[in-house]
Amino acid sequence: MTDTVTGRVVLLAGGTSTVGRVAAETLVAAGAHVVVAGRDPGKLAALASAVPGVSTETVDLSDEAQVRELAQRVHALHGRVDGILHLVGGWRGGGGLAGQSDHDYRVLETSLTALRHTTRAFFDDLVASPVGRLAMISSTAVARPLAGGANYAAVKAASEAWTRAVAQGLAKAARDAGEPASSAAVVFRVKSLEGLEERVAAAFVSLFTAEASSVNDEVVTLDA
Repeated sequence: MTDTVTGRVVLLAGGTSTVGRVAAETLVAAGAHVVVAGRDPGKLAALASAVPGVSTETVDLSDEAQVRELAQRVHALHGRVDGILHLVGGWRGGGGLAGQSDHDYRVLETSLTALRHTTRAFFDDLVASPVGRLAMISSTAVARPLAGGANYAAVKAASEAWTRAVAQGLAKAARDAGEPASSAAVVFRVKSLEGLEERVAAAFVSLFTAEASSVNDEVVTLDA
């Protein structure tokens, strides 16, 4: 057992969805300080009203400069980030392979872009934390991609690769410092988030009580 989420600062990237609200509720109940970042001020206000104690930040996570500014604000207001749950996503598909338009791909690609920007901005935080944790929500479509969802599966596969690269970076940082691993990056695969919101939230919180070396670079399929 390494630590718990109590007293830790956790960033929910794109956390205004149902799963974001459930994750925020679960984390706050566990004693974490939760910062929810999203680009819709109305949805952020509704979340803050529904989950007392949550802090919100209006930001376009696909904009690198805005994410750098977000990191500066979070550090100034809350200190180092100990955990990130990446929830930026969305679905577009259908029409077979011929129906996989560039427009749909670019819309889906923003989730990967947001993941890249967020993890770069807060990577040093995760390294410095005694219990740094990153998790991103992927899809079982990566294991069995279909023609009608090729854009979606491709973006999720790339996001998984990026997350696993973060995992390697965290492990290398610990080795280079001559210290035991304390941080981890994990992929959660789901077939659909609907009905799994509490499962995802619980799985993320459980990462904080697991040994970093036992969960780092893991791909975990979550189901009911």
